[in-house]
Amino acid sequence: AELMGHAYHNMFGLSFTALRFFSVYGPRGRPDMMPYHIVECLVHDREFSLYNAGEMYRDWTYIDDIVTGVVAALDRPMGYQIINLGRGEPVRMVEFVTLVEALVGRQARMATPAAPPSEPPITYAEISKARELLGYEPTIPVSEGLRRLWVWYQREVLQLEN
Repeated sequence: AELMGHAYHNMFGLSFTALRFFSVYGPRGRPDMMPYHIVECLVHDREFSLYNAGEMYRDWTYIDDIVTGVVAALDRPMGYQIINLGRGEPVRMVEFVTLVEALVGRQARMATPAAPPSEPPITYAEISKARELLGYEPTIPVSEGLRRLWVWYQREVLQLEN
C-alpha cells in the first residue's frame, strides 16, 4: 500500500498518508493477540508461551490512542507521509505479564521457548513525526489500558461464560 501510495502521489499528485500501528490492544481485541490471550490463560489456568523468557519488548498501544491518531490524520492532506502510531515506550514482555497477573489475581503458567527468527526482539514506534504533523500524543499508559481490558473482559466475556 505504501508503494502504491508513493506511485500515485508522484504520478497524480494524490495525497497519501500511511499509518503504521504498533501492538494495538484493548476491549474487543483479537483473542489470538497476546493481551487477550494472556488474560484468557490466567482466568482459565492454562499455560501459554512467552518467547525468550519474556526478554522481548513490544510497544503496546491502547486502541483509543490509535483512534486519536487516525482521526487527526483524516483531514490533513500532507503529500506523501508514513507515520508511526504507538506509545514510543517499549515494555519488556515479562513486565507486561506481571501487570496482567496483578489485575487478574493469578500467577501465570508459562513455557519459555526461544523466539522464532520471525519474531523481532523489540518493536518500537518512533513517533516524533506523528507528534509534529498530527499533534499526536498517546495518553493511555499500558497499566491503564490493561486495566480497561480487564474490566471489559470481566463484564463482557466472563458474564457470557457464567
